[in-house]
Amino acid sequence: MELFQKILHTAVDGHASDVHLKIGTPVVFRINRQLIAVEAPIPTAQWMENVVEHIVPKHARKRLEEEREVDFSYFVPGIGRFRTNLFQQRGEFCLAMRYVKTQVPSFEELGLLPILKEIADSPRGIVLLAGSTGCGKSTTLAAMIEHINAHAKRHIITLEDPIEYVFEDNQSVIEQREVGLDTVSFQHALKHILRQDPDVIMIGEMRDSTSFAAAMSAADTGHLVLSTLHTTNSAQGVTRILDFFKADEREQVRRQLAGTLQAIICQRMVPTIHGTVTPAQEILVNTGTVRKLLEENRLDKLPAAIETGVEDGMQNFNQALFQLVKQGKVSEKDALAKATNAQALEMNFKGIFLDEGRRILG
Repeated sequence: MELFQKILHTAVDGHASDVHLKIGTPVVFRINRQLIAVEAPIPTAQWMENVVEHIVPKHARKRLEEEREVDFSYFVPGIGRFRTNLFQQRGEFCLAMRYVKTQVPSFEELGLLPILKEIADSPRGIVLLAGSTGCGKSTTLAAMIEHINAHAKRHIITLEDPIEYVFEDNQSVIEQREVGLDTVSFQHALKHILRQDPDVIMIGEMRDSTSFAAAMSAADTGHLVLSTLHTTNSAQGVTRILDFFKADEREQVRRQLAGTLQAIICQRMVPTIHGTVTPAQEILVNTGTVRKLLEENRLDKLPAAIETGVEDGMQNFNQALFQLVKQGKVSEKDALAKATNAQALEMNFKGIFLDEGRRILG
């Protein structure tokens, strides 16, 4: 285990976000989104089995035996906490470990927009952080929870699989529940969560209709619910939610969503000119216009509502990327690579702006 801990220590010192261990191949770190093989003894089957024996918590062992893969949180004193996925390939164990900083970064450190603080201050409703795997959803969500913790006296309950950031009570009281350790499943925990007197509920990920139905029920009764969702943009987040439900349920769910949704924030990580990464965020706020579009099932108009809702704190990816370039944080080339509509963004850089959103809504 000494070598294993040395690998983790080196990863943290080298600012790696992820560590990959695979039998018979070099140890690999992900640094600034690039995979880099490092100088270290190549993992053997016997060494990996010893590591697995030591790091898998008791509550996760049965699931590992049954499913051949498991998620858990691994903490090493003096090094840090890692979100860990243990899985098999060709009958052999592999480890993917993401380093989770113990101190939640501030809004300013993460480059988040001030509107996210206003959204986090909402007394009720559903707030979703969307995007692809590795786009920083969990970190942004943690920053919003920490903002609430620092500025409001609220009771916050989180349901996570596994726990990533560890919060300490400040103005708020926070309980963090890990699936497998503190509760048998998301569904089981959600059945009882409203009896635990929460003001804010954070669900690690929206995975099915049961999770989202529980979220809407909680939002309906005056709670703020925060969660994550896998979608490529904010407008598609609505469609993704409806896809959780059967066809004959979607009409009712859509109307209920119109009344409970607070915002959907979708983000993409973009390389900066300084060699780091920063989030470009598309923000959908449930304004009167958006609510009407949801009620009338005119979901195809949501992108236009985002584009024209700048005064309400909304923006699409092209607008976000344009601002990052204007602020000198991102190059035009990298912005175009992440744009939803690269041609339109290129026109923006030349000073040409087509007011398509107002035309479509009009």
